[in-house]
Amino acid sequence: MKETKSNVVFIISVVLTLAICLWGIILPDSFGVAANGSMNFLTTNFGWFYAVAMTAFVVFCIWIGFFSKYKNVRLGPDDSTPDYSDLTWFAMLFSAGMGVGLVFWGVAEPLNYYLAPIGGLESASDEAMRMAFTKSFLHWGIHPWANYSVLALALAYMQFRKGKPALVSSVFIPLIGEEKTNGWIGKIIDILAIFATAGGVATSLGLGVLQINSGMNFLGGIPETHMVQLILIVVLGLVYTATAVMGVDKGISKVCDLNIRIAIGVMILLFIIGPTVPILNNLTEGLGAYISGLVSNTFEVGAFGDADWYKSWTTFYWAWWIAWAPFTGSFIARISRGRTIGQFVKGVMFIPAGFSIIWFAIYGTLGMKCDLAVIKEAVTSTSTALFLVRKSTRSE
Repeated sequence: MKETKSNVVFIISVVLTLAICLWGIILPDSFGVAANGSMNFLTTNFGWFYAVAMTAFVVFCIWIGFFSKYKNVRLGPDDSTPDYSDLTWFAMLFSAGMGVGLVFWGVAEPLNYYLAPIGGLESASDEAMRMAFTKSFLHWGIHPWANYSVLALALAYMQFRKGKPALVSSVFIPLIGEEKTNGWIGKIIDILAIFATAGGVATSLGLGVLQINSGMNFLGGIPETHMVQLILIVVLGLVYTATAVMGVDKGISKVCDLNIRIAIGVMILLFIIGPTVPILNNLTEGLGAYISGLVSNTFEVGAFGDADWYKSWTTFYWAWWIAWAPFTGSFIARISRGRTIGQFVKGVMFIPAGFSIIWFAIYGTLGMKCDLAVIKEAVTSTSTALFLVRKSTRSE
């Protein structure tokens, strides 16, 4: 029964995904209109829902990880221990949840807010800088990781504690029963989860390919064409497939370890070459503004102005993180066997969020210390923002 269900889910998911891809390839204008229309409808009418949902994720995770009687329950048998060291676990968490996005937006997002702030603030002012770091920390802080934690925790509990299949539908067994979960209701849940995963992965892969191609053009004159981008997609696809085939222990964990070491090394180097003091100042004050305004900023949807901005940024991010949750949550669950619920929540929700905040403080400060002409060019060409700032920093 489980094998038949898996085959049905796989076949329908592949057909649906291929149909959407072919639509985008054959009729790109029609696809663009439909996609933009759907996004506009969701962000216009359900921005409030995304804000409430993301807040609920944060509240639930803090409760179950810190204050509930379940915090010491282990994700696995009572005598189980974590499968991976803390460093390897964090490296895989970071790589699965944020990798490409941080590199793509680390410079560009704070500069967008700095140059075009909301709330009537003056462009490129001190108030705009404060707003830029506050919003960047909000979008990449504890909210996305709480979103991942909710699904990942449920999956890990059902998989390792209850011995159920590693499927999103397994989470619904306590709600609708095992019989319905194994039926068409469960199939539909898993199909939607796979479809959401495909959309989330496609977005992140697209960001990565655009930035790699832009960097190759900026540094080596390689043209930004669809053919070059297609080659990059194939190469990256082969790398992803190879690491997946090798398994978590021999493939993915090794790549993630290398990834986090490079990321930390680059961050430390940029911090040292500076401007070190402004980075520390922006990190400290930006973090304070983020924490003090956490509740109000979370619930802001533009009801009293700047609605288009919130639709394009905050609500878009909330929707993106939720779309990413099935894929990232499944992977986080897979690598978290043996940890207690308290350890899980503290590790998943706060450590990567803290890393992301430091990342934006460093890269955002570097960008804002550039000439205004460089900042404007970086905002105009998001995919080359990182390279523009690095070049400007070296020239100084």
